[in-house]
Amino acid sequence: MKRLTHISGDGRAQMVDVSEKPLSARSAVAAGKIRLRSATRDLIAKDQIAKGNVFATARIAGIQAAKRTAELIPLCHTIPVSEVKIDILAMNDGVEVTCTVRTIAQTGVEMEALTGVCVALLTIYDMCKAVDKEMQISDVRLVSKIKGNA
Repeated sequence: MKRLTHISGDGRAQMVDVSEKPLSARSAVAAGKIRLRSATRDLIAKDQIAKGNVFATARIAGIQAAKRTAELIPLCHTIPVSEVKIDILAMNDGVEVTCTVRTIAQTGVEMEALTGVCVALLTIYDMCKAVDKEMQISDVRLVSKIKGNA
């Protein structure tokens, strides 16, 4: 059985020591969806949501969240993020958000990508909750991760 690296020999939670690992270029992509009523999608498309531009706000929120992941998730390393990209695609039944994060570091950026997606989706939810009580966030997942050389 594989040993969990975030658990010490005596069963305590611990941050993994990555100091011996070499720097390498890393990236991760995460995605998720939010289902919206067609009337809500129309309001977003016409920039008529009372709180402002939904997609612009969600992009900024997702970027901020990805950069602050270590403050939110206790055992995550603070990573020098090189790029965070939030893509938002309107679909027939809602919106799909994709977050791509890049770095040159000793550990990966999967948690940053997942955090960016989640906060972008939550921002869409928050901005639209007054007009859509049926929204559903779903399918949040890691799409890919890549480790290369620095």
